[in-house]
Amino acid sequence: MTLVFFSSCYEETAITIQSDFEVSFINEDKSVPVRIRVKNKTKGADEYEWSFDGAEVTSSKDENPGVIKYTKAGDFKIRLKATNVDGEENSVEKQITLHEAIAIDFSAEIIGSDFSPVTIKIANATIGDSLTYLWEFEQGTPSTSTDKNPENILFTAVGEHTIKVTVSNDFESFASERKVTVLPKLVPDFDWEVDFFDDDYQVPVTIQLNNNSVSATSYEWSFENGVPVNSNEENPTVTFTTPGIHRIILKASNDKETRQLIKTIEVFPNKNLRVFEEVKLGVNAAHNSNVIGAFFSSELRKVVTANEVTNESKVDVAFLSLNNTFSFNKFISPNEANSNGFSAIPNATKTKFINNLENCGCGISFTSDDFDVMENDTPLQTINIVETPNGLLHFNNNLVPRIVLFQTEDGRKGAIKIKEFVDDGVNSFIRCDIKIQKLP
Repeated sequence: MTLVFFSSCYEETAITIQSDFEVSFINEDKSVPVRIRVKNKTKGADEYEWSFDGAEVTSSKDENPGVIKYTKAGDFKIRLKATNVDGEENSVEKQITLHEAIAIDFSAEIIGSDFSPVTIKIANATIGDSLTYLWEFEQGTPSTSTDKNPENILFTAVGEHTIKVTVSNDFESFASERKVTVLPKLVPDFDWEVDFFDDDYQVPVTIQLNNNSVSATSYEWSFENGVPVNSNEENPTVTFTTPGIHRIILKASNDKETRQLIKTIEVFPNKNLRVFEEVKLGVNAAHNSNVIGAFFSSELRKVVTANEVTNESKVDVAFLSLNNTFSFNKFISPNEANSNGFSAIPNATKTKFINNLENCGCGISFTSDDFDVMENDTPLQTINIVETPNGLLHFNNNLVPRIVLFQTEDGRKGAIKIKEFVDDGVNSFIRCDIKIQKLP
């Protein structure tokens, strides 16, 4: 038997490696801290060596290393070397770019005061060397800047302005704002209120200054011929004792400027005479119904009705008239009100009257013309007010105008000119002018 042997020879082929991987950013966030997920797409490999530049974990031998975390910005390489049992080897390298985190931190400091013009200093504490900036200064000079630390910004317009910065890292942008308020520029201004007893502007005149200046922090007052002559108070009081036109000068200042305002005040010689015109004094019914009062206070400068009588009424003159016929009229002393049909006046004082000059027998002559031309108290100084029985008698409405003289308990002399008897039923009244000394 013949044996025939067949032999077959073959060569084994090694498996080729195709290295590849895919990187994805978790939450699509490329600003540090960043987490990436690596998906291995390599074919034909059995073993893997990963290297992660700049990562918290810089190497791995896992087929899929999972989530890799980076805390620093920059360009970083990810390398994969893949091998298999056939001794094949293949590498792949990819680069990722990570951006700096954006945590905006800046302040806007006012240099000096917040009165216009206002200068703002920007202090930018935002961390990051590769960030870019866009500053916007609403109504400021300059209006924009791309510097990390802009030069000082000037605001002149009054009101609230926005300082806005937008910070970018080539991947994303964030913005932050601050508000700055600019107060008005310095404007000096003032007026004054005259003392109640000096509203005739006859010396001495005391006034209270009302400072209406805008954006001022200090004041220098000068009062020409005033007492005091100077003041640094915000709202001083000053007295002028010399007739004439006097200057009031205010220098108002803040930390940026000083401005001056001048006004004048005119004061007049003292006539020592207080004049009240068109005074209405009611009959008894009008007074008691509080429609038209029958009492008059020269200190309060007003007619006083029954319901206005208090401890502080300071009544000088009381008028008694029975009704609208005006057949019985006379002026009585305030302390005699309760004995003449009125309620008692608290703290009432004594006033002397001459109701009937024509019948008083007191040797006094004072006419309506004398009353009209009296511009100071000189005519009153020479009159001696003495009450006489006939001088205290009542009068009717037959004589118009009628002059009634009087003297208050504190020595002030005065005259009443009755100009009209007005019949209005229970609301009837007399219309008169009154002139009285300021001081005895």
